[in-house]
Amino acid sequence: MKSGKYSCNTRSETLEWITAIIDFLKPYSFLTNAHVVNFFKDKQWEAVDQEWMSCLRNEKPENILLIPSGRVQDHWPASLKEFVHTLRSLSFPREQADLQTILADVNMAPLSTVLSQGMNLKKKHEVEVLSSVVSSVVNSVGASTVVDVGSGQGYLSQVLSFQYKHSVVAIDSSSHHGKVTDARAARIRKHFAAQTRKSGSGNKCPDVPVTITCRVLSTEMLKTLTDVSLENNKDLDLSSSALNEYPRRSQLSPDANRSCSLVLAGLHACGDLSVTMLRTFMECEEVKAVVSIGCCYNLLSEKSSESSCSKCGFPMSAGLKSLDFSLGKNARDLACQSADRWSSLGEEAGLQNFELHSFRAAFQMVLSKHYPEVLATSPSIGRQGKAFRRQQQRKTLETPATLVTTKKDTDDKKHMRKTSSDSKICSSFEQFCLSAFSRLNLEHPEDLDLSATWNEAEAFTELIGPYWSIRAALGPVLETLMLLDRLMFLQEHGDSIKVFMLPIFDPTISPRNVAIIAKRL
Repeated sequence: MKSGKYSCNTRSETLEWITAIIDFLKPYSFLTNAHVVNFFKDKQWEAVDQEWMSCLRNEKPENILLIPSGRVQDHWPASLKEFVHTLRSLSFPREQADLQTILADVNMAPLSTVLSQGMNLKKKHEVEVLSSVVSSVVNSVGASTVVDVGSGQGYLSQVLSFQYKHSVVAIDSSSHHGKVTDARAARIRKHFAAQTRKSGSGNKCPDVPVTITCRVLSTEMLKTLTDVSLENNKDLDLSSSALNEYPRRSQLSPDANRSCSLVLAGLHACGDLSVTMLRTFMECEEVKAVVSIGCCYNLLSEKSSESSCSKCGFPMSAGLKSLDFSLGKNARDLACQSADRWSSLGEEAGLQNFELHSFRAAFQMVLSKHYPEVLATSPSIGRQGKAFRRQQQRKTLETPATLVTTKKDTDDKKHMRKTSSDSKICSSFEQFCLSAFSRLNLEHPEDLDLSATWNEAEAFTELIGPYWSIRAALGPVLETLMLLDRLMFLQEHGDSIKVFMLPIFDPTISPRNVAIIAKRL
């Protein structure tokens, strides 16, 4: 577990790495705390080193997109290159680990078409890899049951149950997800039962996962699970208090009173849910191991100067708490940025992304001037940008010769084409605004001149790509800080715990790819 000169094999090493990150981040709080929708309104580019912006405003888009991945160009200012290289050295490596080398007994098997039905490429990759890792951990600690925390539609639970033959409990806050999980598991079990009969092997068909719906998933609820008989209870819809009404192992037959041991597994358990898993592991001896892959850092609860909550999602460790450092929602949201996905974008897709960020930031100017009361509520226009990008891509496919023709034009025609292009962009911005008004249920004033707003912002649109990329380069470091905080929380509990971090997914497919794996010794 090493990145450049930093490592995190011990608590002291982890604290040294954390301290280096915090010391580096402090001067750049104007970037981590920024909300890019305010780019034009607050003239955010003025806070960045002007030498950097002057250089990058004329840089090729594909080179700008490589900044979050730590790539620089020779002609860039020395201070900018040092900034990017330092960020790279402070980030936990995301390259997918060789699991067969690190986890000697891992046995990764491809998913059958029956088990992978309904999964997209990303989900199939995640479930295929994580199920093999969890199974390896379960076997190494001799646990009797896997608890899939935040199970969603039960993909991981069903693979662990049917392919790896483990006893599984699937927990989710949505009763709908529980019903979907049960229906899907029943179809899969029917298929396996038919195969068993056809082969005449006489082998018992694996049991389907037990599903539990919990409105509020807490450490106390997970701890209570270890003493509840689940063998004959399927599709339970419970609150923490309702668990007390179910029979305890001590109330059943002597055989049922056997020791219960659990492994907690979470595939992108959102926000505080990943934190709850780690706390439960530490507080409940029956939990022998935990495999946690977090996501949605923006949903984490965070201790602030006004809050003394000891159960906040960040910071977790005593070491980081002692440093009195806070992030804020914008910084936690920035931690979700994917450097690998940025670097995989082509020039055209990159320019479209920058254009959409410009549209959203210019629309913020419209709200600021004409709807200040709406702006105060931090309005969200949802997936407007992605829908708009898909529309643009369809139009590009319909007129593929545009770029070729432009290259052959004379200088005069190029000027005319640029004027035409500017007109199209302004028209696209107006369409973007009209759609955004609809999303926010706002009336569009007849006297609102959207073209004037775009003309005001247009001169600075070439700066939003460099600004966004410089800011996005901080994302991997911010995620590293939160991961190291969770790691150190476990390391602070002494030598009775073996814990390490491992990037188990291909980061271009699944950006949140770092698993925290901990076992009791």
